[in-house]
Amino acid sequence: MKKTACALCLALMLLLSACGSKGAESVLDIYGSASEKMTMTENELGLSGKPAISGMLVTKASGKVVYKNSKARMDASNARDGYVMIKYTAATAKRIKVLITGPSSVRYSYNITPGGDYTAFPLSDGSGKYTIGVYKQTTADKYAAELSKTMNVKLDDEFAPFLRPNQYVNYSPDSKAVVIAKKLTSSYPKDIDKISAVYNYVISHLTYDYAKAETVESGYLCDIDAILASGKGICYDYAAVMTAMLRSQGIPTKLVVGYTSSLYHAWINVYTSDGGWIDGVIYFDGTTWKLMDPTFASSSGSSSSIMQYIGDPNNYSAKYLY
Repeated sequence: MKKTACALCLALMLLLSACGSKGAESVLDIYGSASEKMTMTENELGLSGKPAISGMLVTKASGKVVYKNSKARMDASNARDGYVMIKYTAATAKRIKVLITGPSSVRYSYNITPGGDYTAFPLSDGSGKYTIGVYKQTTADKYAAELSKTMNVKLDDEFAPFLRPNQYVNYSPDSKAVVIAKKLTSSYPKDIDKISAVYNYVISHLTYDYAKAETVESGYLCDIDAILASGKGICYDYAAVMTAMLRSQGIPTKLVVGYTSSLYHAWINVYTSDGGWIDGVIYFDGTTWKLMDPTFASSSGSSSSIMQYIGDPNNYSAKYLY
């Protein structure tokens, strides 16, 4: 009994220290500086309507509802579908952030590259009031608003933010992940069987990259197809790959960032027509739902002690949804 407990503790210490290391936390870059000073302007925008859904859902800047100035552009044309598109158009060597605060009052912080294309950002809190701003670094730990709007958003359905690509889960119809997911799931009519097929593929084809977890730099975003090609990744990579594969097949999936024990981690939750939102599980084996934590399952070889740990939702605390 003591040997089993020690083995479990050792495995968890190795996995959690890698996922919850300083480098891994900086990967997500979601806190921002504690001393950032922000001011926001407010404008009300009511959005409604029924989107046309055909095939895999994608994001786009439709140009129908656009806020802009000489420095940034915010396309809110498809806010009802759970996302906005933003780009910074001015030339600068300074760091640029996007901050989004929704009904939950949780602040989401993202980095964007000046002069790049539009990037999709999810409205993860669902329907309600959002304040969305683009900020430029002025000093090491301070940012000034370049463009800011407050809008009231009415989503067409609760799944909208979790069915499309975004900055953290970036894929397209021709992505390798989408092609593989289609092949894996084509013979399964039920979502739960599709989920199991994707899960089993990911945990058998990826291994945990401890070196990357220790050296990854701030601002890192997962290149999903590159992760599949390399066959290894950190917790965020595992979660992003599975999220992309499942969303591409029309299965609502949340990439969750939070804590397991006291350390940072990433995992996923899914929605099925039979079970609703299944928070923290992966598949039904006829008796038990297993926790949807592909990192732990892969890294541990799905050992019984690890499966017991990740099968207990009390070991997980969600903070951000992407």
